[in-house]
Amino acid sequence: MTDKDLFRNELFAGLTALAESSFPKKCANCGRSFETAEAFLQETRNINETSTGLKQSEDDDGMHIVEAFRNCPCGSTLMDFFSDRRDLSEAGLKRRAKFEKLLCFLVDNELDAETARTELLKVVHGEKSEILSAMHPPQKRDL
Repeated sequence: MTDKDLFRNELFAGLTALAESSFPKKCANCGRSFETAEAFLQETRNINETSTGLKQSEDDDGMHIVEAFRNCPCGSTLMDFFSDRRDLSEAGLKRRAKFEKLLCFLVDNELDAETARTELLKVVHGEKSEILSAMHPPQKRDL
């Protein structure tokens, strides 16, 4: 495996850790299981062509959440909650620390902070980042 492959694997592992929360998720209609947030978003589809299926809401504690309504391949509508990044649980703090570490690494490697954050969030949400894909891998001491 090349340094570039190792870099991408480490970056992906860090980003995946940020997105995981309430998975695996199972469709009550067909039993299909979505093991990760990424699988949930990739293997389901928008509920209709004019809507993203995303809705901002507040939980019982007043925390902002995003409700994601998606259709399972069987046609059943599924919903999951994605909480604000300010999750103060132990797992939430670890995700924030990993995100911050990745963000600092990107800024240290000449990416402006806003672009770095935007590109990291793309990957967290299962999208491709051309900018991050084109980056050279760091020296092992950098991560």
